[in-house]
Amino acid sequence: MEDALTLILNKELYPEQISAFLLGWRLKPETPEEFKTTIDTFDKFVKKTPIENSIEIGYPYDGKRNNPYLFSLVAKQLEQYNLNIVVTGDELQAGKDGLTTKDIATSISSPKNLHFFDRKDIFKELSDLTQIRNRLGIRTGFNTVERLINPANSQYAFIGVFHKPFMEKYAKMFANRYKKLVIVKGNEGTSEIYAKCQYWVVENGEITEYKIDPKDFGIEYTKSWEGISLEECLENINNPSDELLQIAKLNAALILQITDKVKTIQEGYELLK
Repeated sequence: MEDALTLILNKELYPEQISAFLLGWRLKPETPEEFKTTIDTFDKFVKKTPIENSIEIGYPYDGKRNNPYLFSLVAKQLEQYNLNIVVTGDELQAGKDGLTTKDIATSISSPKNLHFFDRKDIFKELSDLTQIRNRLGIRTGFNTVERLINPANSQYAFIGVFHKPFMEKYAKMFANRYKKLVIVKGNEGTSEIYAKCQYWVVENGEITEYKIDPKDFGIEYTKSWEGISLEECLENINNPSDELLQIAKLNAALILQITDKVKTIQEGYELLK
């Protein structure tokens, strides 16, 4: 696996060979050992810039479609607590025709504690495979493993899942790379909490399951789009409604609790209110 990926990332294969490998790997399907080797191989290529007190939020590279991104709103809430948010992004990858983190991060005025890493700058070898992946037109193993590459050597990481069985896969892949890994069954497969959901905290080899419901915090958020436009997303980020701001504060409160700034999410949410 390491040899194959090294050949691919160094462009020592023809595009047809790369496509054949990615298709075969997807249909096989992938194993946890292969995913782990992929991450280890990525580490040899990623250019890193350490950022203290940072939390990496791993978003899907095929984008979001139905709700605004929260990472800039969450970062603003955490600025006073000396916590840095790390997000990576790139051009849209195959799988889902959504808005990317790059679409957002390059179109907003970011708070100082939000650090966006463009993959073409820090991991050009994988970024350069975008055209091949999009021509192939399906999700590949890269869609699963690329979301947390830890460009800032963060101690904490948040990642989302669509289905609970993937939680254990992510725990095996990523847990040993962070002090705490938080896996959220969140909105559109992200770690963003918009509605009642489960989340898991992976620490010291143990996985603990929790549930969270915005209604328990007096939050009633119902707005959803079927294909939100970039303009609509930016408008909601730049001029958030009270309900969206409450959702952002709830997500920030979870980060405060995970990073031991507060004892409970409720305490963190009350502080941010």
